[in-house]
Amino acid sequence: MSAPAIITQKDRIPGGLWGSLVGDALGVPVEFKARATVQLDLVKDMREYGTHRQPRGTWSDDSSMILCTTDSLLNHEFSLADMGDRFVRWMKDGLWTAHGDVFDMGGTTCTALMRIAKGIAADQAGGRSEDSNGNGSLMRILPVVLRFAPEPIESFAGRLEKASAITHGHARSQMACVFYGLVIRQLLLGWHPCAAVDSARAEFTGWYEKSAEFSRFRHILEDDLVSMPDGEVVSTGYVLHTLHASLWCLLTTQNFQDCVLKAVNLGGDTDTTGCVAGGLAGVAYGMKTIPADWIGQLARKGDVDCLFHEFADVCVETEEKKVS
Repeated sequence: MSAPAIITQKDRIPGGLWGSLVGDALGVPVEFKARATVQLDLVKDMREYGTHRQPRGTWSDDSSMILCTTDSLLNHEFSLADMGDRFVRWMKDGLWTAHGDVFDMGGTTCTALMRIAKGIAADQAGGRSEDSNGNGSLMRILPVVLRFAPEPIESFAGRLEKASAITHGHARSQMACVFYGLVIRQLLLGWHPCAAVDSARAEFTGWYEKSAEFSRFRHILEDDLVSMPDGEVVSTGYVLHTLHASLWCLLTTQNFQDCVLKAVNLGGDTDTTGCVAGGLAGVAYGMKTIPADWIGQLARKGDVDCLFHEFADVCVETEEKKVS
């Protein structure tokens, strides 16, 4: 029996990014459909039209904001102002959209970007109220996680909280981004998904247990996700539902394809659950495990490939400098 192939950082990093876009595009045609409806006609491949009447391989706001973030991190080490400006250019001018138009945007994100457009600083723009806890920052946080994964928890968590606050400034949304980041950076090191989630739970508890929001994460921290039936998994646009569902998809499957299809077929906020789960599975299993046919059907494949290739090189170079 041959030894299992070694998955390198140069495979895991683009795997997470492409995995996010693939999960998003798989979910776009069935977004907002009830689980029972989706279950009658399970998603098994890229589809066209559907909810938003878009061509096959079209990504949504999730991926556009991931691409804007990636682009920003390539041009500035870490600039909230630049990220915010690129998000506004996406909203107004279609920057990094699949086909030049914005067809889907969350209310909290829209309000924050309108504030930036009117001159409010990006780090002050995100909503901070209880009802500002949609999944709009979780869905786009992956490039920041990948770029700064080697950093100590203090600076790593701080960057994720600040990046979240451009659109989602409530502590719950910020903390959800950090939990996701803690799982991702263990997956980057080659940890098994179950071990990565266990490690994230321990590190998150040590860092946030005194936070007033800590109790909100009880299900994320305590649920036995591996044995949980799908009837107990909720897939709305609420940030903790998306995080919980995505982790469940990762831990109850064994490969990229099964993970993202399971996420999309939960119904509800299908594009974002698919995007977040796709990021996890893409890092866990690597770029080579994502069906080439799915990537080949994505809009603007050439542009995206160039961006992700350059970004992966920067991330790997940073890690190598740290090790040396």
